[in-house]
Amino acid sequence: MRPAHRTGLALLALAACASQDDLIDPGDALPSRAFGTWHPGPHDTCNQEQHDAYSVIGPDGKAYPTWHPPTGPGGCNFGHEHGRDPSGSDLYADLDGLPFGYANEVRAIEDPANPRDEDHVGHKVEWENDVVLALSGAGTTTATTVCDVLLKLHQGTHSKDAFTNNLHELVYHARCEDGTEIHVTLLVVIGRPGEFERSCGRTERVAAGSPTPANSPAGFGARRIPDRTCIERYMLVPPGEQSDYASALHESWQVYNSVERADGHALAFFNPYFQVGLPSRFYDPGAATTVGRPIDVCYEVTPSGERAEGDPCAASTGSGSVPGLAFDDPRSLFNGTSRSVDINAIRVSNPGGPGVWYTDALGHRGSPTPFRGSIRQVIASVDRYIGVDIGGPTLGTGREYSGPGVRAPN
Repeated sequence: MRPAHRTGLALLALAACASQDDLIDPGDALPSRAFGTWHPGPHDTCNQEQHDAYSVIGPDGKAYPTWHPPTGPGGCNFGHEHGRDPSGSDLYADLDGLPFGYANEVRAIEDPANPRDEDHVGHKVEWENDVVLALSGAGTTTATTVCDVLLKLHQGTHSKDAFTNNLHELVYHARCEDGTEIHVTLLVVIGRPGEFERSCGRTERVAAGSPTPANSPAGFGARRIPDRTCIERYMLVPPGEQSDYASALHESWQVYNSVERADGHALAFFNPYFQVGLPSRFYDPGAATTVGRPIDVCYEVTPSGERAEGDPCAASTGSGSVPGLAFDDPRSLFNGTSRSVDINAIRVSNPGGPGVWYTDALGHRGSPTPFRGSIRQVIASVDRYIGVDIGGPTLGTGREYSGPGVRAPN
């Protein structure tokens, strides 16, 4: 394993049993905007140096944070997790690392007056080898192909950011036996800026404020997030009833995005849905920060006697024996560690075209030659449509990414 500042290959620090001397030193590489932004909180036992050792060098030669386990040297804890270890993916050995925040960095170069920075803990990785997807364009429902898929989305579910901000970094790698292949990094546009969709019941838009950056474009898809209405409908229940936490506290970030040529032709389209259970926040317009905390609802009793009943409130608070548990306490189960991804469809429309394109941070203005503020995208020279529009294979079903000391913010 070579130091990160000497190679562009993927470099991960060792697992929890590693010693401090085994970790990666980012060396003299220029730090990216995303590097060094995490700082330990009062519940975390790893220090920032131990955390920043988990780094890679991005395509621009800068140091970026990358995936790391929830625990570090000697079993210290970082207090957050980034999902599934990407080194197990069949795609990983062929990648030049998995930098967190590269598209944000490029966006800041392209439009320095309107940068889109995202916190560190929201970067989440999911992957699966040998995923079976339908060959939708084959004229039959029985034809299939087998794909290796690796995704990383910034999906913060602890702060108010996603209430208004619809630009989130996505890294999408897929390679299939039928020739379908994409390796793209971009800021995906998920729904409209300044608003989100209520996650419970029928589709309702909720205006939540001004986005950052202010010039964020509107897009397709949706960020479906719980609000106070969902809490009152499904979490606060009359005596003798059980709370429906799955309905009250579920997030579904539904991506509909593409990589486009300068003339607007979509070279690649994809629509994965990213699902999260038990986030540590909901939208509460009555709160000073607009952020409500599910753990606080565990202690709430309405004038008519409605309250939260059953797990995970009972497990988090010791059935009420632990008073006033803070939202960032590791004992709270409201930490957003239960996640999955619905792959749905991948559409590649690049027959006879170059296998490498260069786009801006939003995946637009695609050109065969690089330009200032461009990202290198790999798209197979084929015409394929695989998967299904909605209800495709789910990655991560039943996985729980919690670990020692993992807590909100996560």
